[in-house]
Amino acid sequence: MEYRFLGHGTAGGVKPSGNSGYRLDSLLDLFDVLSDGIWRAETCTPRLRADWSEENKTLGQCSITAFLVQDIFGGEVYGILRPGGNYHCYNVIDGKQYDLTIEQFGEEADELVFDNTNPQSREVHFAKEEKYGRYLLLKSLLNEVRGR
Repeated sequence: MEYRFLGHGTAGGVKPSGNSGYRLDSLLDLFDVLSDGIWRAETCTPRLRADWSEENKTLGQCSITAFLVQDIFGGEVYGILRPGGNYHCYNVIDGKQYDLTIEQFGEEADELVFDNTNPQSREVHFAKEEKYGRYLLLKSLLNEVRGR
């Protein structure tokens, strides 16, 4: 499999921190599992759901994925302010940037500025009941295939 997400070159060396409750070897392993049927239309943000497809599995999955990555691997979640006022979320783990959902932007991904200046909080993101529900669904689906 060819990986195109930000940080893929070192993601195999990023190991779960503590007891995450999931059988995962690395951040690369998590990406593979999410790509293999866990990311789906139901986990995509509603405003983008009509455009979600198997060819663009990462569309609308950024914040729930970034907070799931934080749960398992630690680190911080940051955001890039997008037109319309929404943030695109990504992770920083041990000083390295990882964005498992960058592929949703296609060629526009080259224009994103990852400057680690906008920390994101799950309290703010999950104040939206719909988003919190999608996060819980993502965790539940992962637990079904990789839970202990």
